[in-house]
Order: sequence, then structure tokens, then C-alpha cells
Amino acid sequence: MLTVDFDRLGFRPGDKVVDVGAGAGRHSFELYRRGIDVIAFDADEVELKGVRDMFDAMAEAGEVPESATAETVVGDALALPYPDGHFDGVLACEILEHIPDDDTAIAELVRVVRPGGTVAVSVPRWLPERVCWALSDEYHANEGGHVRIFRASELARKLVAAGLVETHRHHAHALHAPYWWLKCAVGVERDTHPAVRAYHSMLVWDMMSAPALTRTAEKVLDPLIGKSVVLYFTKPLSAGPDSAAPERS
Repeated sequence: MLTVDFDRLGFRPGDKVVDVGAGAGRHSFELYRRGIDVIAFDADEVELKGVRDMFDAMAEAGEVPESATAETVVGDALALPYPDGHFDGVLACEILEHIPDDDTAIAELVRVVRPGGTVAVSVPRWLPERVCWALSDEYHANEGGHVRIFRASELARKLVAAGLVETHRHHAHALHAPYWWLKCAVGVERDTHPAVRAYHSMLVWDMMSAPALTRTAEKVLDPLIGKSVVLYFTKPLSAGPDSAAPERS
């Protein structure tokens, strides 16, 4: 399940992209399939082992261009271990809502992307998230859980203040919002509740089959109750004589 619109990102084979807060690797895998040199970066070493295994399986199965590279790196989003302007692109999907010091994390995302590069950020949307918080403390009041609810305008201002230019935004995963409302209503950990199991089965069927009915329904509902908001930015070129962006190979 992809949150980011990869066609909008404009990455090309050979570009270097870091997926900060990669988690189970869903966006990193898509980058790798497209021939991007990707780093899946996360604080969870155990989860990244699964990502590494999948990278290896994809390469062995011939699912990726031979020229593409993929690696996993365990680290802290508040101190990315890369020089300024190192990447052509940065993804940060569903991570900033977990980080108390989001300003430092944003500064790091901006720092490591080159002038002319692309940054895509997604967070839970304000309204669906407010409903979840109202229905359940368990949903957010736990170690590593959500520490804030962003408004898209607030998040955009933070990223622009850090040095980026917003180019686009959209909402995603409308069909997932009611699923999480349901889980919050019956108990976040009650995955065996009949209603939760039935809805989850529908979501799995939708992701596997992508039928026209649900794809159309989600497209219509995304602006209303999309679970995530996705924002796209570029890092402008500086005005000085030495400011040209590094050439893409």
C-alpha cells in the first residue's frame, strides 16, 4: 500500500533517495523496483532486517534493474549520518507524528537533500486522527505512539520555513480511516473482533485485487476522509555562483 504518488516524485534510475522512517519498507521496495539507489533508514533494527531480506529476494528474483542499489541503515532521524545535499530525494512517511522534536527532524530532512531535489512527507490527516484520539487513548498514548496531530497547513509552514517550496499535496487511504475508527471503538488490540476482521479482510482484498468499485470510491472519498495527507516539496537552487545542483548521472 503506497501513500506517496511515485509518478509525481519524478525520480529517475540512478537517483539517490533515503526513505527516513522506512518501517517495513513499502516505499523503499517501490523505489528499488524503479531503479533508484535507495537507503531504508529506521531506528528499528529488527524491522530493517526484514527489509534487507526483501531487498535480497527482489534482486535474486530479477525484479529490479541490475544497476540499482539498496541498503538498510539503523539510525536516528534527528541526526542523519549523511553530508549536506547528499540525496536527490527524501521520503518521510508517517514518521513526524511520532517524533517529539519534529523541528530538528525536519531540519535534517531538508539538510540532506540537494538543491533542486525532492522531499515528500506524509502524516495522518487532522480530522481522521482527531476521531481516533477521541475514541481511544490506547491508540496514541503508548511508547513510540503518536505525540501530535498535524494540520497540513501547519506542517507545510514548518517545511517551508526550513527551506523548501511546496509543489503539491493530496490525501490518501480514505478506506482505511473507518477501519481505524472501528479499531479504536472496540479496542485497538482486538484484531479478532468480528467487525474488525471483516473490514480488514475487505482491505486486503482491495489491495490485492484493486477492483474498480473500491478504487473509485477511495478516489472520491480521499478529499473528505483520507487517512493521510501527503505533501511534496522541492529544495530551491541557491542564488550564488557555486549553487548549481549536482549533475545527475
